[in-house]
Amino acid sequence: MNFSTWAILLVVAALAAIALFNWAALSAVTTVSLGVSQVQAPLGLLVLALTAVLGLLFIVHIVVQQVRAVAEGRLHAKELTAQRDLADRAEASRFSELRAYLEGELRHIETQAAEQRGGLLTRVDDLQGALQAKVDEATRSLSACIGEVDDKLDRLQPPR
Repeated sequence: MNFSTWAILLVVAALAAIALFNWAALSAVTTVSLGVSQVQAPLGLLVLALTAVLGLLFIVHIVVQQVRAVAEGRLHAKELTAQRDLADRAEASRFSELRAYLEGELRHIETQAAEQRGGLLTRVDDLQGALQAKVDEATRSLSACIGEVDDKLDRLQPPR
């Protein structure tokens, strides 16, 4: 229990003790003015009863406020849950859109890579063909040169 609860209990206990110790004075009949008329009643008991009614009204007021606060808290919790679910769905939607976008971009990149690979292979084949032609031409030239050197050597030295 907190300090305010202890303070209220202490005041109620003090009020009960004073009422008990002064019961004779509280129950003494006296003339009480009600504004428009006068009646004979015990003023102390009247004030004590009105204080008790006021205390009960405060308790009822506190209970009503607590019930309203709990109901409002539940309403806010439901709204918060609904907003959280909405945010989760929006986030899932964004992730789905991002996944679709990335898959499209990946397909586009794979298509470009395949086209470039095909072009590169074609170019390598062309270069390989050109290189083979150059090697063949160099081989023929070298063979012709060797043949000429061989002829010249044969002319310089007769065969034995």
